[in-house]
Amino acid sequence: MEATLAEAATFKKVLNSIKDLITETNFDCSASGIALQSMDSSHVCLVSLLLRPDGFESFQCHRPMTLGINLASMTKIMGCSGNDDKFSIICKEGTDVLKFRFESVAVSKISNFELKLMDIQGEALGVPDQDFGAKVTMPSGEFQRLCRDLSVLGDSTKITVAKHKISFSVAGETGNAEIVLDTTKKVADMPDQLKIEFKYGCTSGFALRYLVYFTKATALSEDVVLYLTDDQPLIVQYDIKNLGYIRYYLAPKVDEDTIH
Repeated sequence: MEATLAEAATFKKVLNSIKDLITETNFDCSASGIALQSMDSSHVCLVSLLLRPDGFESFQCHRPMTLGINLASMTKIMGCSGNDDKFSIICKEGTDVLKFRFESVAVSKISNFELKLMDIQGEALGVPDQDFGAKVTMPSGEFQRLCRDLSVLGDSTKITVAKHKISFSVAGETGNAEIVLDTTKKVADMPDQLKIEFKYGCTSGFALRYLVYFTKATALSEDVVLYLTDDQPLIVQYDIKNLGYIRYYLAPKVDEDTIH
């Protein structure tokens, strides 16, 4: 298997968006690209990543391979690259190392690193197709700001979707907060930044700590998509331009007293 990206910065951003949730994981490589599905240690959220082969500068994987990776070690190696470096990962069949090659565009330099692969036992996680009550598309930067703002007052947020608006509310020990985004409030000469595909109203509570972790993927996409259904996991999706996507599945809070 050998895959090359024009800029190492892209993969750095991908790692940054998952490394605080997952410590070790299997990357599944095949002709369909590079994918992972992994639960966090608390089994509260699931991370799903897909990097499609046509998004790479070059991609070869003749046989399916599973690469067991310690993400902290991989992140340290990626930190040795320049953001503009051409970046390649290489793994030959029958070896127990993943090779990294960074080609600098600023100076005539090629750096090679090797990371020992791990044997990570894990169950195959099937992510069922889930019908949704509402699909909300909004600027990823705005979602990041509101998650951080709400986390000042509480640990959980109640998300409510109506036909033309979505609200995020917190009831904390020191105070309360509510942030409402409304599609009917148009700004002249500005594009529609909030879109709601509405089937029926939804209300669920979620841990803000995880939502803040998810927003580390903000650097990957201008928009974020939220899929909401009563009593079902929240799906938070960031599309990685011309490359793939990262999805987070977050279980709803059981203790309703913390979100009302």
